[in-house]
Amino acid sequence: MKKLKDLPECPVATTVSLIGSKWKLLIIRNLMSRPWRFNELQRSLGATQKSLTDALRSLEDDRLVARKVYPEIPPKVEYSMTELGKSLWPTIESMQKFGEYYKEQL
Repeated sequence: MKKLKDLPECPVATTVSLIGSKWKLLIIRNLMSRPWRFNELQRSLGATQKSLTDALRSLEDDRLVARKVYPEIPPKVEYSMTELGKSLWPTIESMQKFGEYYKEQL
């Protein structure tokens, strides 16, 4: 988890540091609708195993995503948004609306 002293002073830069990679934004978009398993996310996004693992770990470290392991064989792991992560919804929704508007303007 990031410490307050390690975050940028600017709030916009802080948000970008938390969600500013291609995979993080797409992971968050997917997880806003429901919990997803790793392989589902990988297939949906087309991300490599390493890039998806790194992004999920980072989101988990930042307390935006929760990882739940079920005691089964083989182990079942699900990823979901935390309450803190869910508070990003207005930001993601605004980005979606802007993307739609931008495409209309072209």
